[in-house]
Amino acid sequence: MRLQKSTQFGLYAVLELARNPERQLSVLDIANLYGISSHHLAKVLRDLGRAGLVDAVRGAGGGYTFSGNARRTTLMDIINIFEDIGSDETVGRVQGGYEGVQPALQLVLGEIDDIAKATFGSITIETLLKTMGWRKK
Repeated sequence: MRLQKSTQFGLYAVLELARNPERQLSVLDIANLYGISSHHLAKVLRDLGRAGLVDAVRGAGGGYTFSGNARRTTLMDIINIFEDIGSDETVGRVQGGYEGVQPALQLVLGEIDDIAKATFGSITIETLLKTMGWRKK
């Protein structure tokens, strides 16, 4: 499974901002930390703002802060802002082959998508921050 760039950038931004919710970071701060496009990240942060996960602070010295609940926000909550895992994605991934093989493989891929969704839905931002050593356990 591979997450889209927007999803990855969204996860980077949320984790970085949730690491210290009182801290305010600019688009450029986050982009430089992760070596990613500040232009693309700005669009991602707008989407995260619309979803209520980050707040924008305007003006000189402005930036973004985390406004979500790290104990309740899951990785799946963030992923769903940018992509829909397992919707029609599985259909068409397996092509050709003998009769009966394609539907069976698509069924397996669908099950893998379901497991991925359940896993992403069970891991909170707080849990991941602790796993990364960015929060006390």
